[in-house]
Amino acid sequence: MTKEAKTKNLYINRELSWINFNKRVLAQALDSRTPLLEKAKFSAIFSNNLDEFFMVRVASLKSQVDAGVTKTSEEGRTPEEQLENIRSCLLPLVKKQDNHYLKELIGTLRSKNIHLLKYENLNAREELWVKNYFQTAIFPVLTPLAVDPAHPFPFVSNLSLNVAALISDPETGQKQFARVKVPQKTMARFISIPTDLSEHKPFPIHVAIPIEEVVAFNLDLLFPGMEVKEHYFFRVTRDADLELRDIEADDLMSALEEGLRKRRVGGEVVRLEVSQNISEEMLDLLMEGMAVGEENVYHIKGLLGLDDLFSLLKLKLPQLKDIPHQGITHRFLKDCQTGLLEDGSIKKEEFKNIFSIIRRRDLLLHHPYDLFATSVEEFINQAADDPLVMGIKMTLYRISQDSPIIAALIRAAENGKQVMALVELKARFDEDNNIQWAKRLEQSGVHVVYGVIGLKTHTKIALVIRKEKERLRSYGHIGTGNYNSKTSKLYTDLGLLTTRPEICQDLVELFNYLTGCSKQQNFRKLLVAPVTLRSGIESLIRREIKHSQNGKKGIIRAKMNSLVDPKIIHLLYEASQAGVKIELIIRGMCCLYPGRKGLSENIRVVSVIGRFLEHSRIFWFANNGKPEAYIGSADWMRRNLDRRVEAVTPVDASELKEQLDKLLKLYLHDNRDAWEMDHNGDFSQIQPEGKEIRSQVQIMGMQEKI
Repeated sequence: MTKEAKTKNLYINRELSWINFNKRVLAQALDSRTPLLEKAKFSAIFSNNLDEFFMVRVASLKSQVDAGVTKTSEEGRTPEEQLENIRSCLLPLVKKQDNHYLKELIGTLRSKNIHLLKYENLNAREELWVKNYFQTAIFPVLTPLAVDPAHPFPFVSNLSLNVAALISDPETGQKQFARVKVPQKTMARFISIPTDLSEHKPFPIHVAIPIEEVVAFNLDLLFPGMEVKEHYFFRVTRDADLELRDIEADDLMSALEEGLRKRRVGGEVVRLEVSQNISEEMLDLLMEGMAVGEENVYHIKGLLGLDDLFSLLKLKLPQLKDIPHQGITHRFLKDCQTGLLEDGSIKKEEFKNIFSIIRRRDLLLHHPYDLFATSVEEFINQAADDPLVMGIKMTLYRISQDSPIIAALIRAAENGKQVMALVELKARFDEDNNIQWAKRLEQSGVHVVYGVIGLKTHTKIALVIRKEKERLRSYGHIGTGNYNSKTSKLYTDLGLLTTRPEICQDLVELFNYLTGCSKQQNFRKLLVAPVTLRSGIESLIRREIKHSQNGKKGIIRAKMNSLVDPKIIHLLYEASQAGVKIELIIRGMCCLYPGRKGLSENIRVVSVIGRFLEHSRIFWFANNGKPEAYIGSADWMRRNLDRRVEAVTPVDASELKEQLDKLLKLYLHDNRDAWEMDHNGDFSQIQPEGKEIRSQVQIMGMQEKI
């Protein structure tokens, strides 16, 4: 067997594995058990994921092809072969989404009195209203661009929605191509039409029409004296990856700002989406004008850019959505909420500051079930206002637009505390937001740093230093998710609040490493990438192998977003062959084959796709009856282990370790939102044979009983 053939039997291509993940997302939209508006949401997520995949992963492969790279991936595919495989896998999925929108979603919405109309479906009164709306609210901002010897083919920006029109001069019969960009950022994709104009009785709950339809069917107003012969819709996706290598910190912000300006314009076209009925003449013109090959063209019957279906979730129709989930305050933090003290809900003598709670015990937070606002945000808010707090240090990767965390850090600086924030400017697609926050923090007196040269800082850590009884005590938070108020309601993440001296001292030294003041190579408790995380994880796996070889039980349970790293995969294969039982919960990419005889028969892989995005990382090792559990920011990918700063912390308290073990087992017993991977790398959704077990719903129920 050749080396290439052997590796193909060991590793799944990461791009194809990602497509398989997005296929599971689309399946949620197609599942009859999913509430109607949640179906629209999952279809929107599928589209949004695909946009980013083309902008980054496909763009990277195309760049490799253009550069003449022939090096194969781990499983033996060249960049060109990967692009071919990607297209062949995506075409049926895009068609499936397209058909679902046209044949099911639109009709089912209509049956619930929600009408998404095409222009041709408007009645006379609706059409009159839409024409008037076009003239007063849309027409003034449109800029039709013709193509002729005096006007070259216009630049088409990334992810823009456009109308391609063929215009004819009635006097000369001469035809001309014109492009009209549809306004998206300043206007809603779906224009609401007054429901009382409808001829349906009772009146619909909601009536809307896509803005591109309004533009396309009123093109005659843009080209007076000309005839609009035909029109079609098209959408462009461009390379949006920022090439930033080892740039000095002083130059990083300006380099990023320049890079972002280029991204908004966009690089090479990596995908052209067009109306299914587009004429050959028009398609040729678009392809030639934007230098697009046929392999990058995707024909769409329905709407282009279905990510805008997110807007349907704004409709106040709870019966068509998941049952609302608000989250609760962690049971040990209920008496330390300053908001309750301020509004008189608890008496001053009953109030306990959050630091007194953390001193008594480590706290394991599980968002969104435990409210982020009453745990992590409360921790930082109290630190900002507590006169005994001397300093606050945090890493910030993705930050919400209106961030209470940022407000607290600014307030802390204004209160005279030493505040340091590491803002990761290279957080993909959040660069612009992070640049603005970094500037605002600096202006407020916060010491802002940008991390270690050559490494992206992905770790989620916070440290509060407090003066107590004439000495300094440190309080730490290590999490799996961002300090982001918005995503804390949508992603499942874990966090540890602790004052354990060894962990907190590790955090002190890790922050020194991040600010460039040390070259720390060893940590007491934390596993830190790129220094000790890889070797630490490998050592933990090897220990389970040794236990198994010595006739003891070797068990590994792990939950993460992606498993891609070849060395870790190879070690897991070795562990399986040694008899170690391995259970993996992988939401996204998994490049390992489970259940293969002689290779991985002791490995099981499941993926949970539910109403919340599974984002927590948990690593649990049986250790011959003395289990060890870890949580942190890192997946088992090369970038996390070798090219990013990551922190993974042990969870030492026995009751918290038990809590994590129960959580992992719950995910592994899910028979509604879980998918099982077979020995060929394919996933099938697990079907309940008795009682339905939905891990996320079960956790909600358990939280509510506390």
